[in-house]
Amino acid sequence: MSEFEDPERLDREPTVEDIRELMGASTPHFALQIRNRIHTLIEPLPEDHPARIEGEREIARLDRIAFEGERRGPAIEGERELPSIQRPADAS
Repeated sequence: MSEFEDPERLDREPTVEDIRELMGASTPHFALQIRNRIHTLIEPLPEDHPARIEGEREIARLDRIAFEGERRGPAIEGERELPSIQRPADAS
């Protein structure tokens, strides 16, 4: 849970630091869950709010990680690369 999601913090707007805290060490496995949490956090903010701008940038990065995977070099000999989630054909 990020500090912003703590019920005691409901009296303030989200910050860029809240977004960064949620991102943490994001991986393909959790990218979609983190993306949804950030979306919920920034949804009520105006378009020019710094936390919304950072959140939208990170949402785009999380989409890439989830659907394209995270490359950490070639597969080791004798092992196969694991596929990423397949983006639905009608999604863009």
